[in-house]
Amino acid sequence: MDFTLSALWASMGIFAKGIVIVLIIMSVASLGVLVERLIHFSRSAGRSRDFAERLNTFIAKNDFPAMIDFGSGAAKAPTSGFLGKVIGSGLSAWKSATGREHEVVVESTMRAVERSSGREVAVLKRGLGVLATVGSTAPFVGLLGTVMGIINTFQLMKGGSASLATVGPGISEALVTTALGLVVAIPAVMGFNYLNSRVDGFTVDMQESGNELIDLVAKAGKAS
Repeated sequence: MDFTLSALWASMGIFAKGIVIVLIIMSVASLGVLVERLIHFSRSAGRSRDFAERLNTFIAKNDFPAMIDFGSGAAKAPTSGFLGKVIGSGLSAWKSATGREHEVVVESTMRAVERSSGREVAVLKRGLGVLATVGSTAPFVGLLGTVMGIINTFQLMKGGSASLATVGPGISEALVTTALGLVVAIPAVMGFNYLNSRVDGFTVDMQESGNELIDLVAKAGKAS
């Protein structure tokens, strides 16, 4: 029996071919999400670093008005990164609440940071559900093809013939779908775990930066 890809495909039944097509679609979808998220994370992290560096220059000079104006603009800019969106939203709230009671300013800034953090985490996690779904279901889809391949093998053995030529197509069909299911699932699971850990790290950055902003607002109010 020829074990080349073309020969294996030709020996498969319609159901097994359908399983292979489904697994290929799942693989393309998961790899597409993985590549898109990696690019998005890289760009957003770089823009966040640039935002933090520029913000620190204002903080070092205690130039709060310029810092607030800069952050307010970053909150609306699509290229400010996740940190720029979160801290920028807090600075916008600080600017809007200027002149009110100190407790109101701090509370308003805190709520703005929390709302923006929640939105940014949701944006960062976009598409991860696809990786989780592919990683958890692809082995079972391949197993379904395996079961059908074994059933086909027993069907071919009904006549009492158990030669390799008789059972080979069914066994190869079962093994190919099993292997393909694992090949699709493993990168999806690894990609999901890696991206999820990156999101967790970004979330910590947003929380720490948000807390620092709240402390800064509180100190600025006491100083005034």
